[in-house]
Amino acid sequence: MAGANSREPEVAKGNDPGGEGSQRSHQPVMVEEVLAGLHVHPDGFYVDGTIGGGGHARAILERSAPSGQVLGIDWDPEGLERARRNLSSFGERILLHEGDYGDIQEILAQRGIKGVQGILLDLGASHEQLTSGERGFSIRAPGPLDMRFSPRSAVTAQEILNHRSERDLQELFLTKGEERWAGRIARAIVRSRPLGDAQHLAQLVARVVPGERGRIHPATRVFQALRMEVNQELCNIERGVEGGAACLEVVGRLCVITYHSLEDRVVKRLFREHPASEGEKAFGILTPKPIRPSADEVRANPSARSAKLRILERVSGRG
Repeated sequence: MAGANSREPEVAKGNDPGGEGSQRSHQPVMVEEVLAGLHVHPDGFYVDGTIGGGGHARAILERSAPSGQVLGIDWDPEGLERARRNLSSFGERILLHEGDYGDIQEILAQRGIKGVQGILLDLGASHEQLTSGERGFSIRAPGPLDMRFSPRSAVTAQEILNHRSERDLQELFLTKGEERWAGRIARAIVRSRPLGDAQHLAQLVARVVPGERGRIHPATRVFQALRMEVNQELCNIERGVEGGAACLEVVGRLCVITYHSLEDRVVKRLFREHPASEGEKAFGILTPKPIRPSADEVRANPSARSAKLRILERVSGRG
């Protein structure tokens, strides 16, 4: 495992972390690489399991014209509404579903879809989510300690912070935030209970974390760990990769974009283990090493620097 100081803290996928609201909207990462990785072709059926504002989905729809379709999944109703507005010109070629990409097999089965040509999972949180004070994702704005992607989810960050033990909080910040000062932060949180405001939490963490203040806010890793726990993100990655691979047609491809080491380690392991865990199917890894953004893209969109794209292909059918 990488040390706590060796990992680049998570940022909003597709946007620079230099200041919330510093860029106009979500910019999809590695669009051409995704299109090539999915091997998008006319008339294919594709799934964008984390559609957000629809940037990647738009590119897939344009490349798969005249009759290719995209099923966009997102469990954030606000993100799904943005996608609906942004992609309305594609008419019946875009299908939208509010749900968890971890349930991709069930979602496709409900729609009578037995196999697809490609699936994209662009992991992490979007710029719009991470700058939402109203939902508690933002480090710099007051708001309730919610952090749920879906309002249907049961557990909030506030419940975790106010009811878990100091040891449990320390473990959470270590494992899902790779936070060097996890023990000190957990102790301060327990002593400051009850907590109910995101900005208050960020200020509390900033007071107890030593060292110089850089570009990344000292509470970034704590907020990441809480959000990942609230939304069970690592578990969803496992379910999404396993379920997505099972839905691929022969030569269909699963593309996964990660933004920090925790996500990437899980995807890398699943890709390596998957051929052995699915005796009836055979899969090939097309990316022995992950694809990274070009230097030009990183210059235009600095947060793309942490993105990694891995691709799994189904190479044969059952039995």
